[in-house]
Amino acid sequence: MNTLDLSEPEVRGAAVTRREFVRLAAATGLAVGAGSLTYAGAAEKNASGIPVRTLGRTGEKVSALGLGGYHIGKQANEQESLHIIRRAIDGGITFMDNCWDYNDGASEIRMGKALRDGYRDQVFLMTKIDGRTKESAAKQIDESLQRLQTDRVDLMQFHEVIRFEDPDRIFAEGGGMEAMLEAKQAGKLRYIGFTGHKDPFIHLRMLEIAGAHGFRFDTVQMPLNVMDAHFRSFEREVLPRLVKDEIGVLGMKSLGDPFIAESGIVMPIEAMHYAMNLPTSTVITGIDSIKILEQALAAGRSFEPLSKETVADMLARTAKAAVTGKYEKFKTDNRYDGTFRNPHWLG
Repeated sequence: MNTLDLSEPEVRGAAVTRREFVRLAAATGLAVGAGSLTYAGAAEKNASGIPVRTLGRTGEKVSALGLGGYHIGKQANEQESLHIIRRAIDGGITFMDNCWDYNDGASEIRMGKALRDGYRDQVFLMTKIDGRTKESAAKQIDESLQRLQTDRVDLMQFHEVIRFEDPDRIFAEGGGMEAMLEAKQAGKLRYIGFTGHKDPFIHLRMLEIAGAHGFRFDTVQMPLNVMDAHFRSFEREVLPRLVKDEIGVLGMKSLGDPFIAESGIVMPIEAMHYAMNLPTSTVITGIDSIKILEQALAAGRSFEPLSKETVADMLARTAKAAVTGKYEKFKTDNRYDGTFRNPHWLG
């Protein structure tokens, strides 16, 4: 993979100018395609002013911003987390993210409580499992449904596909995909996807192994942010493939969890707009307070397609800082890998 040569005079010291960035891109291939793919669908918004987009070839309509499940389970006060979920839905965020392993199940339990009283029918509900074997996957699917207090989720995804052997295990005889397909046949889930945050080539391998088995995923979840464009880039390596195959794109880590936002190089709403400007079906963002929720709602309601000049400026500002992955620690550090610390979850 090409990287910027930090010995170049233009990238030492002061921030890279747009002209210098374009010249370096041409020389290194780094930004070829970065920022060039944009959402091309209709500018549809819901009654709350949040953009609504189509989820790949499924035809489902989802809010262009999704509420991340992990942070919901970190709230000290459960009632506050339920309030955040319902206020997000009332505010137009209707894509709900979650996972079997988030906070030892607390995230799913809380979301299940919040989706009572008619809220379940207002959302597109997604959760994830870690099981790589049929037995472990089937067990986790049923546990997730029980916690979420529903007999069916809209989307179930294989979580943390971060090892090159994960695709082989999932699609092996007696692997997790058998449990997923049986659960779909039984009406426990409607669509199937996978997630990962480590390396774009693992995503590409998952897609290739799926194709070899005659299977096409409905969705793929991955980091998409203004720093990713420069380092182990999912935007450059995976996004074009998903668009071509009409697979729903679920963006995550738009704020770097939370290092991009803390860098001061780009502002939070600006960073969220960058991810929304890509051909994403939804951009999932962690929300752990009403203040952060209001920031996300403001980002959604104020979003307009970014000009090429705006995108180029953002890429130029982040080029030097992003090149080592410093602000995307989920790609370089195992601290974000729940299945690394708990390999028994894989089965």
